[in-house]
Amino acid sequence: PDKVSVSKNRKIMVLGGGPNRIGQGIEFDYCCVHAAFTLRDEGLETIMVNCNPETVSTDYDTSDKLYFEPLTVEDVLSIYEKEKPEGVIVQFGGQTPLNIANELARAGVKIIGTSPEMIDLAEDRDRFRAMMKKLSIPMSESGMASNLKEAIAIAKRIGYPLMVRPSYVLGGRGMEVVHDEEMLNEYVAAAVEVTPERPILIDKFLENAIEAEADAISDGSDAFVPAVMEHIELAGIHSGDSACVIPPVSIPKKHIDTICEYTRKIATELNVVGLMNMQYAIANDTVYVLEANPRASRTVPLVSKVCGISMARLATQLMLGKKLADLDLKHKEIPHFGVKESVFPFNMFHTVDPLLGPEMRSTGEVLGLADSYGLAFFKAQEATQLRLPSEGNVLITVVDRDKPAVLEIAKAFTELGFKIKATDGTHCYLADKGIKTEHILKMHEGRPNIVDAIKNAEIQLIINTPSGKLSKHDDSYIRKAAIKYKVPYITTTAAAAAALKGISASKQKPSS
Repeated sequence: PDKVSVSKNRKIMVLGGGPNRIGQGIEFDYCCVHAAFTLRDEGLETIMVNCNPETVSTDYDTSDKLYFEPLTVEDVLSIYEKEKPEGVIVQFGGQTPLNIANELARAGVKIIGTSPEMIDLAEDRDRFRAMMKKLSIPMSESGMASNLKEAIAIAKRIGYPLMVRPSYVLGGRGMEVVHDEEMLNEYVAAAVEVTPERPILIDKFLENAIEAEADAISDGSDAFVPAVMEHIELAGIHSGDSACVIPPVSIPKKHIDTICEYTRKIATELNVVGLMNMQYAIANDTVYVLEANPRASRTVPLVSKVCGISMARLATQLMLGKKLADLDLKHKEIPHFGVKESVFPFNMFHTVDPLLGPEMRSTGEVLGLADSYGLAFFKAQEATQLRLPSEGNVLITVVDRDKPAVLEIAKAFTELGFKIKATDGTHCYLADKGIKTEHILKMHEGRPNIVDAIKNAEIQLIINTPSGKLSKHDDSYIRKAAIKYKVPYITTTAAAAAALKGISASKQKPSS
């Protein structure tokens, strides 16, 4: 028999994130906990529904009442009918509660904050594209395909390379950059359940674009954007895996203003009440919208900490009926730099290639704060347990397209007193440009080779950028050896430039 007593107080129900998995971690729980605290401060009884003992939201003192139940329509409905809350908050728990929001609304549950219809509109690429057209906001070309024939037709229309992914997923599950028709055939053949209800989304992939992100708080008629984040890795690396920096270091002010303006327009058009996350790519001096997520995102704790405002708390107040004007929010200059770096589980999986791509692989994140971007990046790396070296040998082995970018980096490393080791192609290129490097053999070229040097602690930092799918197998052994022997490794030139700044800053100012 049900022995839980029900009070007559005003109450709100918060749906948590359910089990942790890649793409849905503790960041969403952070939002749920702050929502519970805010509701309590506003004099409401909070009912938390979550089934993950690892979280803070399931602690006995976070909410007034905790239902430790799975987040299914049936379970949530029976709790709703018993407790009769004034409304349910679904936008803080990540994708799990959003997936059941529509069914709950159809069953008569009052969802407070952004409506499930608007969450659906943002997920439906065709309707969202029509909305962007109406607002005259540029988007990269895209289409939706429910079978291979449609996918090939879209590819012919917009041209390769493409970014392909299933709809309704979090953490970029099943997302891939496709370079030709053969890869597209393979992707569609391997994709699970491609149906008209769950089509694959195909976007033009913007090569070498800078990716940026903005989190906003909106009341339905206006939005406040506390900060724009710049991704350190270029577009094509999942936003949950890319290191990012607040405030941006290489995005011009006009683009930052454009991002804030677009974010406000989209939040108002979608009638967002609460939190919203926007992702942009900047290519050819144009800001393109990649996607809008009218919900809490994994960057909310980061923005809250760096900017000194509690976004989840403010969003909850807006859901309860307050307006942005009541909250008196002002734009403040951020006096320091915050760098978020992702933490990966590769040290537990020595045989997995730690190459980053559009599918999320990180299982945690850390934050480095400092007065300069370089030092903040250095601290963030230190927090991931891979401390950047202050002296020694740097191994550089990059593909042809990255050689011009790595030239300045190699030059700066030698000026800092590092010695450079390089494989054949990179060695010849750098030597031609007058940079002194020591030639080192790849594994198939004989011994002593790269792996021997890593084992013998002769290499302190590795910069290795792999090319397309075919040569990935060629150099994955370098990255696997780096993990095994705990040598810091970098797989993009953008991160190499950031590491250089970090090492340079740490040499000037001892890390506190």
